[in-house]
Amino acid sequence: MWASRLERAKLAGALLGALALLGAAIFATAAEAKTLRFAFQGELKAVDPYAINESFSLSVLTATYEGLVRRGQDMRIEPCLATSWETLDPLHWRIHLRQGVKFHEGQDFTADDVIFSAKRLRSQASDLKARIPADAELVRVDDHTVDFILKSPNPLLMAEWETWGIFSRPWSEAHGASEATAINATSPSYAALHANGTGPFVLVSHEPGVKSVWKKNPGWWDTPKHNLDEVVFTPIPNNATRVAALLSGEIDWMDPVPLADQARVNANPGTEVLAGPEVRTIFLGFDQTRPELLHASVKGKNPFRDVRVRKAFYQAIDEEAIAAKVMRGLATPAALLIAPSLFSAAKDFKRFPFDPEASKGLLAEAGYPNGFEVQLNCPNDRYINDEAICQAVVGMLARVGVKIDLLAEPKSKYFARLAAAGGFDTSFYLQGWTPSTLESSNTFAYVFHCRDEKGNGAAANLGGYCNPKLDELLLAALREQDQEARDVIFKEAWQLALFDDVSYIPLHQQALAWGVSKKLQVVQRPDNYYEFAWARLD
Repeated sequence: MWASRLERAKLAGALLGALALLGAAIFATAAEAKTLRFAFQGELKAVDPYAINESFSLSVLTATYEGLVRRGQDMRIEPCLATSWETLDPLHWRIHLRQGVKFHEGQDFTADDVIFSAKRLRSQASDLKARIPADAELVRVDDHTVDFILKSPNPLLMAEWETWGIFSRPWSEAHGASEATAINATSPSYAALHANGTGPFVLVSHEPGVKSVWKKNPGWWDTPKHNLDEVVFTPIPNNATRVAALLSGEIDWMDPVPLADQARVNANPGTEVLAGPEVRTIFLGFDQTRPELLHASVKGKNPFRDVRVRKAFYQAIDEEAIAAKVMRGLATPAALLIAPSLFSAAKDFKRFPFDPEASKGLLAEAGYPNGFEVQLNCPNDRYINDEAICQAVVGMLARVGVKIDLLAEPKSKYFARLAAAGGFDTSFYLQGWTPSTLESSNTFAYVFHCRDEKGNGAAANLGGYCNPKLDELLLAALREQDQEARDVIFKEAWQLALFDDVSYIPLHQQALAWGVSKKLQVVQRPDNYYEFAWARLD
């Protein structure tokens, strides 16, 4: 029976009303979509977290790739893709994996992915090999249980696993991504441009040096703390441009705020500087392994293999002046390569005094009364005022007869040149280090531990420093279950490495300086990790 004209009119009216409500709902949803716009001074070269052991890249990529554990807002380790773990004996760890987790492209997360990721982590191009002891064996117990069999006790086994992102084995094998991406690769691998993790955000696109875009993962296993629909990262290397973008509202979050612009950012009604202490230490390192330096006027020998030359460089550098003038007071001169807040005995150590005359005497004693010429590698978009620090070092060393050829370049080129994949192509360099374990063992394992003949092991030991006694102290410390007992051993290790051997020149711990919109709420971690999963936009 046909409906009456009146009924048809009522039905049409109801339909139009429903469509209007639906349109309004769609419009409201679109209007309420929240996009976080983040800018950094350097680029994100590859989205393969195994490519480079750099805190900026690693922290950004935790948006997509998750570890078996993570750190909470109190910086304590908490479960992530592992729900629990136990030590069946000091050499036998059992890890229980989270069930029901899916990768962004739909694959199930299982023990096979963990074992595969461990193998991938150990591949030649990986910069994260030390995340797992080289002699550790992984054994599949069942789909959601993995055993780690160690050769020596390691109470800190899981302390760095937040940034050991787990890969899908089927996805990696399907796309020829079973091995890590080399940081100096001339053509990007599939895993350098695409990602498939389990984390809170799905990578939509990645254009190195241009832009990276993530969307919220609607199938994330955890309850989100953020309220974001999208994250857009844009590298903005120019300080003035980056600050202008924040002040105009084009971006919501930037790092770092140049020291000279912090007052202006705070004076702007819609923005502020989030400042706080950072646990990263900035320091200088030397090539101490080659018989002849690659980039120096001295031929047939390596001046930096002489502790007198290393100490001469140390005493020629006025770190107090760098902290006061270059860093405008927002840096703390360091005696060690670890922040005092992370090491109980740090107060017992003092820097070698700034003493140019003593420096000249040491150089003359070592056979270089007129100094020599050497290249200094420095990033210009990684640390706060990094190139300015290097320029100050150039001037200070010139006063004792050392001529420095400064090579300052973007961090993508800098790390590709100096990393293992680039053959540790450096003679003298500026570096920064944040211990991901938030204690001494990480720094000794990565920055001091002897490299093998292939350059494996201590990936951040760019100059090849090696003292077997120091490595023995590290092993002894790791056998200790108690942190205070470990610190007693580490006190001896710090004395040996930095005062007896003068293996590096500590400079300072820089201060954090994020510029944020007042509409944005973020958590500032002392290790300068960017957690998009904790961000909320009003």
